[in-house]
Amino acid sequence: MLSASGPLVGTVRPPSDKSLTHRAYILAAMAEPGVPSTILRPLAGEDCDATLAALVECGHDIERFEAWENGEEPMTLVQPGPWQSPTIPLDCGNSGTTMRLLCGVLASRPGLSATLIGDPSLSRRPMGRVVVPLRSMGAEISGETAPLQIEGQRLQGVDYESPVASAQVKSSLLLAGLNASGTTWIKEPAQSRDHTERMLDALGVTLMKDDDGRIGVMGGQTWGPMLFRVPGDVSSAAFLMVAAALVPGSQVRLIDVGVNPTRTGILDVLEAAGAAVSLDIPREETGEPVADVTVRGDCPLSAFEVGGPLVPRLIDEIPVLAVLATQCQGRTCFRDAKELRVKESDRIAVMAHGLASMGASVEELEDGLAISGPTPLKGAAIDATGDHRVAMAFAVASLIAEGVTTITGTESVRTSYPDFLADLMSLGGSTG
Repeated sequence: MLSASGPLVGTVRPPSDKSLTHRAYILAAMAEPGVPSTILRPLAGEDCDATLAALVECGHDIERFEAWENGEEPMTLVQPGPWQSPTIPLDCGNSGTTMRLLCGVLASRPGLSATLIGDPSLSRRPMGRVVVPLRSMGAEISGETAPLQIEGQRLQGVDYESPVASAQVKSSLLLAGLNASGTTWIKEPAQSRDHTERMLDALGVTLMKDDDGRIGVMGGQTWGPMLFRVPGDVSSAAFLMVAAALVPGSQVRLIDVGVNPTRTGILDVLEAAGAAVSLDIPREETGEPVADVTVRGDCPLSAFEVGGPLVPRLIDEIPVLAVLATQCQGRTCFRDAKELRVKESDRIAVMAHGLASMGASVEELEDGLAISGPTPLKGAAIDATGDHRVAMAFAVASLIAEGVTTITGTESVRTSYPDFLADLMSLGGSTG
């Protein structure tokens, strides 16, 4: 149970970036055999653990170390070895990133045979957006939803124009292209997250770009061991940012946050809404920009617009931004976000229903939401439908709602932010 909160005050280091942890593990396993790669401060969440477990089944040695008393950081050592066919299905759990990226990696390894499975939610999510272009490269993959059966083949590079802006699709094809013949080109309708490109560039892989917005990679390139320190996840930090902006008198500092421009749509929207946001100590670590972010809850909030090229830069933050919109003066619209209907839940429908039950003025659109405000919220019984971002969004809503809010399905936050409720309480949030 959660209830209205007083001001949120304090400093939090958000959990490490989920997208970067997945990619660091996979690229470390793809490195030339020899010295292991070191991943500092990887996310210890169920989604990334699914990637790690799959890599172990495919023949890679993994060692994990918790934080030590002398202040050293938790780390994971990944020892690349010969890729082998797993003897059991690779369980991706609830992680679409695990399934889609591994499709590209495994499909490009001749002779390897693997089956990818997931939980009921992941088994409903569309994999055709990755499977179809991989098949055009010569991949042998059965199914377009989990379970997927993969028979590794020698792939041929293609020139692919994706109908969706998806970092998972782009990354899957780039990873497949690195082990394919020729050159693989990908073009997106809008730029998606570029973590894979930045990490490959830091590892010395040659990436090609042209004036048409395509990105390409030539097959056969290799790299040695990597040392990568994973920054805090801006998508996880977003929930505490919005909470601070909503609760009067709050001042929350989030340290060591990744502020990759392809991920910082949340910061642009908070500023557009009139929230007090500042970035301090900007720096770069292994190609990824990092900063400390402070948000204060002392400003009136105005309606904002989310659509077009902005959507890929904050797709995961839309649930909590919908909560923000309920307290903004005017009508806020989220458009071009139909992708939300095929996430861990139908986030458009679930957020519309839940916010309406709390008293918000919300209209469900085919590709988004329209929310008018400000509207007082009241406590309600919310079903997060097993979706971690929905659960955290309604936890934020409860901080400004009259009465008690009960959220079922909060255990799902273990996939990305296991300590979310503890961090919220440490800042002054109320739970019971």
